[in-house]
Amino acid sequence: MPSDTSSPLERLSDLGQSVWVDFLSRESIHGGHLQELIDDYSVVGATSNPTIFEKAMTTGDAYDEQLQELAEKDTSVEQTFWLLAEQDIRDACDLFHPVWDGGGGRDGYVSLEVDPRLAYDTLQTYREAIRIHESVDRPNLMVKIPATKPGLAAIEDVISKGRSINVTLIFSLARYAEVAESYIRGLERLVAEGGDPGPVASVASFFVSRIDTEADRRLDEVKAPQELKGKLAIANARLAYAHYLEAFSGPRWEYLAGKGASPQRVLWASTSTKNPAYPDVLYVEELIGPDTVNTMPEETIKAYQDDGEPQQRLQSDLDGAHALLEELKRVGVDYHDVTETLEREGVEKFSESFAELLHSLGEKQKSLAPA
Repeated sequence: MPSDTSSPLERLSDLGQSVWVDFLSRESIHGGHLQELIDDYSVVGATSNPTIFEKAMTTGDAYDEQLQELAEKDTSVEQTFWLLAEQDIRDACDLFHPVWDGGGGRDGYVSLEVDPRLAYDTLQTYREAIRIHESVDRPNLMVKIPATKPGLAAIEDVISKGRSINVTLIFSLARYAEVAESYIRGLERLVAEGGDPGPVASVASFFVSRIDTEADRRLDEVKAPQELKGKLAIANARLAYAHYLEAFSGPRWEYLAGKGASPQRVLWASTSTKNPAYPDVLYVEELIGPDTVNTMPEETIKAYQDDGEPQQRLQSDLDGAHALLEELKRVGVDYHDVTETLEREGVEKFSESFAELLHSLGEKQKSLAPA
């Protein structure tokens, strides 16, 4: 039980939600900053994406020596990125290994994304996920695969090989149901082939704030009542969690659990508020529940440590969540179109970020090459 003197983040953790940080850099890994987040802010995992790596790799000088060595060997920009990123992820996994080992593999994971340009290619996504797992070679690595239609089959195939996956870019309830099914089917195949599901972990990453950003824009367009704004993301997450509880129960799941399988936890991503009119910890405060993860930017982590008032709110007002979807439909905001648009744009944005990362890294590599 949480004590009166425990911090908001400690109390959040005591309620069953794991805090991961949505940031990674070589400087933070080796300079003690990431360890400080683990020690002082209850952080038990980390996630990365192309935008995070671009910021890390193209500012400061932490990567200059390795970049120069690779430039002298005429290593391609793309291969350079993977060598840099995989080294960072390996080192971060080592830093989090005591968390992973001490918690029996519940937390302590670090996530690295497959090339987002492969989001609609099942076979290449599968091959890339396996390649990254083999190259990083750490038990607490999660490879990120986007929850596109082609991604679903890759997710199932990678899980069936006993590899851990962070399923990213989930927006809709229907797609989340397909993601959970892909995970369960992958485990069933693994067990059927005599494999051990015990070491396999997975999270299903719902992108939260982007849903409100898109829905609010459409509500303004149709001149809907202002009180409908800022509500869909939380309602969507609560309904997703209700499905999680359903999917990971009953005889089918109990069989896998008996073999040592762990549920695929729901992870809340994109949890910094984009609208300054909303509280800065809105997407933390309202989404607290057992067996969930919230990956937050450092600013949100620190804001919650200062102002958080953790209580289990994730299972509250499910009737209201259903009613909100009906009300949005009535005023002319199409939930399915909102989520489909966000998935498509999410893939595009991550692909663009990856291209920008490679361009910026190439420019830096050129600047460090000998004349």
